[in-house]
Amino acid sequence: MSKAFSHLGMAMRAGKLVTGDDTVLKSIRQGKAHLVIVAGDASDNTKKKFRDKCGFYNVKMAEAFDRVELGKAIGKEARVLIAVTDAGFARMIATQLTSYSEVDHIDKTTGQQR
Repeated sequence: MSKAFSHLGMAMRAGKLVTGDDTVLKSIRQGKAHLVIVAGDASDNTKKKFRDKCGFYNVKMAEAFDRVELGKAIGKEARVLIAVTDAGFARMIATQLTSYSEVDHIDKTTGQQR
């Protein structure tokens, strides 16, 4: 997980991350988000909202870390949501995270779990 932390920090310094409910939602809707990370200690409502949005817009979503760890990884205070807006960083970070949500396993044509 430490590589994921360092990659998150690099993405933040490169300006390729957005945080916060409204900003992350906007980046998903605009097709700019390539990976959304939700803190494991986020509320169930937040997890469901972003799982649904990511599923609808076909954006990968991972549930990882807790809010304090997420914030620390990007040099900020506690963060519940992060969207990676660069495809390269998203791939690097996604390979380090193992706890993908079921969004990645839903066939968009049938809506069924694969």
